[in-house]
Amino acid sequence: MADSQHPFQILTPNFIMDAVESQGFRCDCRTLALNSYENRVYQVGIEEGNPLIAKFYRPERWSEEQIREEHELCLELAERELPVVAPWRNPAGETLFGYEGLLFALYPRQGGHAPEFDNLDNLLILGRMLGRMHSVGALAPFRHRPVLDTETFGTESVALIAESFIPAEYRESYLAVTEQLLSGIEAAFAEVSTVRRLRVHGDCHAGNILWRDGAPHFVDFDDARTAPAVQDLWMMLSGDRQRQTQQLDSLIEGYREFNDFDPRELRLVEPLRALRMLHYNAWLARRWEDPSFPLAFPWFNTLRYWGEHILQLREQVAALSEEPLQLL
Repeated sequence: MADSQHPFQILTPNFIMDAVESQGFRCDCRTLALNSYENRVYQVGIEEGNPLIAKFYRPERWSEEQIREEHELCLELAERELPVVAPWRNPAGETLFGYEGLLFALYPRQGGHAPEFDNLDNLLILGRMLGRMHSVGALAPFRHRPVLDTETFGTESVALIAESFIPAEYRESYLAVTEQLLSGIEAAFAEVSTVRRLRVHGDCHAGNILWRDGAPHFVDFDDARTAPAVQDLWMMLSGDRQRQTQQLDSLIEGYREFNDFDPRELRLVEPLRALRMLHYNAWLARRWEDPSFPLAFPWFNTLRYWGEHILQLREQVAALSEEPLQLL
């Protein structure tokens, strides 16, 4: 059974293969750990057929109902021929399985590489796909998965860091800059409180998109939640303001071929970036007792890191006061 403090210690190759074989497959003794920290993900060789991807969920992060909603959205998108990697369903239609105290799901292996977000033609294609995905995401609400909001991503994150992680010599500076940041974020969300919220991927960075044969495949909907559409767009923007404007124009041109986009949402690009910065640190802090985290992120929780982080937060306060990006 899984240990509540270190739930993934039981994930030996034999355990992984036994879990997969509990669903009727026969493994060929090949297992390969893939890059994942929140959950644990493995490529598992199958005697008859292509390898499978086995994803073991971190206990107590999501409820079974929330995980099933993630799966339902993926299946809904796949049934409309959108390029998402959806979970495997057994003959009974189930996608979420349990083995020795851990929940897991199985996925087909999808090849590909990270997309080049600096390529405007790629962004046009990604915009089209996201426009189609959001058309489906708007058809029904999540019943169990959360909303992306300032309280959970911002206020709670700051409270956790301030309570037990920020070094004493930086605590006052951290509290001062985060107070400014949270105030600016709340003001921005209040300005556009009537923009549409829908079911989104939630974590559209390059690592969650596999590019192959000129087309993307979206993977890992683990952070799917209710949010404005721009949450799935802003992480594809980089560079100076002029370059980001060009990138945005390509994304929205493709997006609007299949869906409406409310330009008021552009007011949320920098607030959403700020929330991600705050939430990322809280995520690392919450997982710091997991032995894999200090090994993977040795720079976290050092004096140098917190000094640089506070400077980044001050820069983000300034970014909130700038005029939002505008479409060409």
